[in-house]
Amino acid sequence: MILVPLLTWPIMTLSIVLMLTSVLLALFILLHKGRGGGMSDLFGGGMTTTMGGSSVAERNLDRMTIIVGGLWLACIVGLLVLYRFFPDFGTLG
Repeated sequence: MILVPLLTWPIMTLSIVLMLTSVLLALFILLHKGRGGGMSDLFGGGMTTTMGGSSVAERNLDRMTIIVGGLWLACIVGLLVLYRFFPDFGTLG
């Protein structure tokens, strides 16, 4: 009986961290400056030639986005490993 709570806390912790990093990652991506190259540029709409990531704030935002994205990916892989080797401990019932 003591084995069940010990194996469910990593799944719960990784699930909470995954939800938090998902929200942070979405916010960081939305904070980035548009760089063009979309459908409007295909038809000649946006003729911008700005260098992306030129300011210090933009470079720091890039770094934070990569770090949070790596943590997000690590949480997904961790949950995959936990559910693969302990399939019964992640269910309710």
